[in-house]
Amino acid sequence: MHTAAQFCKLLVNNLEKLDIHIIENKRIYFLSDLHLGAPNYINSLAREKKIIQFFDLIKQDAQAVFLVGDTFDFWFEYQQVITKGYVRFFAKLMELKESGIDIHIFVGNHDLWLKDYLQQEIGAIIHHQKIEIQNNKKHFLVAHGDGLGPGDLKYKILKKIFTNPICQWLFRWLHPDIGIKIAQLWSRHSFTDPSVEVFHGEDKEWLIQYCKRKLTEKHFDYFIMGHRHLPMEIILQNNSKYINLGDWIVNNSYAVFDGNEMKLNKFDDRQ
Repeated sequence: MHTAAQFCKLLVNNLEKLDIHIIENKRIYFLSDLHLGAPNYINSLAREKKIIQFFDLIKQDAQAVFLVGDTFDFWFEYQQVITKGYVRFFAKLMELKESGIDIHIFVGNHDLWLKDYLQQEIGAIIHHQKIEIQNNKKHFLVAHGDGLGPGDLKYKILKKIFTNPICQWLFRWLHPDIGIKIAQLWSRHSFTDPSVEVFHGEDKEWLIQYCKRKLTEKHFDYFIMGHRHLPMEIILQNNSKYINLGDWIVNNSYAVFDGNEMKLNKFDDRQ
C-alpha cells in the first residue's frame, strides 16, 4: 500500500491494475493531449502557463493527477540529454508530488519514447499500456487510446516500428540537434488541429467500438481516454460511460472523480 497515494499497484494478466481508496474530500483529475511543444514555442509556453494555473486551482483537493498521453508533442530520452523546455511544467509537477499528490503519466503516440526520466526526477508513475483502476464503488479502464479498436492500420504499423528497440537504438546515434529536429518536423506534420475535429457517430468512432467490445468481456463503469482531441461523454450499455478527455490546445477539458461520479469539465483561465 502506497501510503501517500492510498493505492495498491498490481499486475494481473499483463494488465496493470490500481486499487485506489479516495480520501474524504479529495478528487482524482484526468487530462490528456497537452501537446507541449506544439505548434511553436510561443503557443506552447502560453498553454504551459495555463496548465500551471489549472494545477494551482486543483492542488488543494487533488489526490492524484493522471496525464493520459501526449503530454508532449515529442519526447526522446538520450542517456545524457533530454528535450529542452517545459521547466515551469516540471517544477509544478514536482511541487504537486512533494505535497503528496500522485502524478501518473501515460505514454501517448507523440511521446511514446518516454522512459524513466520523469520517474527518477519527479517521482511520476509512468504507464506504457492501458490500466484498470478499481475503486470501492467504481471500475475504470484508462488508456490514451492510440491503436485501440478497429482500423488505423497505418498508425499501428508505424507504432511497431517506432517502439522497436533496434529503431530506437539507431535513432539514439543521431546527434540530438539532428534527431530532435527530425522528430519535431515529423510530429508537426502528423499534428491535427483539434478545432476541426468532429464526432463521426458511434458506429465510426474506433474508441467507442473498442469500449463496447470490452464490455462484452468485463464491466467498466468508465472508459477514460484521450487521443481524439474531442471532449465527449457517451452512455454505453449497463450504465457504462465512455469519456474522452479532449485536449488542451483548444478545449482545456478534464475529468474529475470525487469517489462517487465522474464529471467532464472545462477550465476557464479567465476566471
